[in-house]
Amino acid sequence: MADRPVSEPIDWVEARALAYAAGAAAPLAPVEVPLAEADGLTLARPLRTLTDLPAFPTSSVDGWAVRGAGDWRIVGRVLAGATPPPLTEDGTAVEIATGAMVPPGADGVLRVEESSPTADGRVGGRLRDAPEWRAPGEEARAGEELLPAGSPVDPALIGLAASCGHDLLPVRPAPRSAVLVFGDELLTTGPPGAGRVRDALGPSVPALLRRYGCQVDPADVAGPVEDTLPAHVTALRRAIAGVDLVCTTGGTMQGPVDHLHPALRALGAEYVVNTVAVRPGFPMLLARVTGADGRTTFIAGLPGNPQSAIIALVTLVAPLLAGLRGRELGELPVTTLGAAVPGRGGHTHLALARVDPARHTAYPVRHVGSAMLRGLALADGFAVIAPHTEGAAGARVPLVPLPARQETIR
Repeated sequence: MADRPVSEPIDWVEARALAYAAGAAAPLAPVEVPLAEADGLTLARPLRTLTDLPAFPTSSVDGWAVRGAGDWRIVGRVLAGATPPPLTEDGTAVEIATGAMVPPGADGVLRVEESSPTADGRVGGRLRDAPEWRAPGEEARAGEELLPAGSPVDPALIGLAASCGHDLLPVRPAPRSAVLVFGDELLTTGPPGAGRVRDALGPSVPALLRRYGCQVDPADVAGPVEDTLPAHVTALRRAIAGVDLVCTTGGTMQGPVDHLHPALRALGAEYVVNTVAVRPGFPMLLARVTGADGRTTFIAGLPGNPQSAIIALVTLVAPLLAGLRGRELGELPVTTLGAAVPGRGGHTHLALARVDPARHTAYPVRHVGSAMLRGLALADGFAVIAPHTEGAAGARVPLVPLPARQETIR
């Protein structure tokens, strides 16, 4: 195992890039799923239409498909879903519904509100200069790429895929994740007291992972794991079986009951990132274990302090998952600071902030200690203060959205 000494934390921007590259180098194998099961996944191949779109000339309005000059003799009706016979005689018309196929031989479509039917079975009116139908291939030609691989699948994409003939979509599946909680001092029920604190990460980390597009089965959330090296190794061996990512909480330091680093050595893990120059959030790590079958499982070591753990998630886990899911990492949104935010010397400072969407301005929140969750519950994301800088009021800075609050930041 190639260790990077804890005394050499790497730059926060570099850490995000390394995590993303690790995921992108091990993307999940594509699968084909029915349209109804594809929402939230990622296209593994470009979306192409199977036919011209539309596949046939389609009336844009209710009215009359006509041939030749009017007035026209009404000879039939065409409804959506039917294949009409051609209009072969000048001076004839068929009633037509919006979305119906325009008969071969038609010269135009007369809008119903601009027509004058008569009692003797004729219709008059004046055709508009612009055609009132959609021509085949007007939206797309057969085989044309509509959206590239890596596009997030959402309801609009699903509807588009259905409209051009797809029943299945090739997608990257949701990564499967497990969570291990370390710490003998943790309680899983009831109020804290007598030297023991309530575990806040066991319930919240799986929820955050699901918002990042992971599958997290309740059976894959375990802990608190006993603070011994054998217990850590056993728990990790069990957790990595069949999952793509294991997130651990606590044990990332080098103290007397911090066993994560020795456990990783016992598993033959390789560090992707070991310690990031960021505050809060120190220390965090990302490692990978390759099984005998060549399958890679990533292990993200989150600090035990709750806010630090969330910072490790947005720093390392979110970029990793983007890579695994075949998505672009993308640029962080930029916001204006509504108040000054201090720097943290040579470390990146991720400062909890609430966004005023009307002013596109971010304001730092209170209660932001590494062990506190009150400020996190009020915040929309983290304002990024670069190393060796200060965040002055009015400065434009990147903002890392919390996954539950991304709509607020857009």
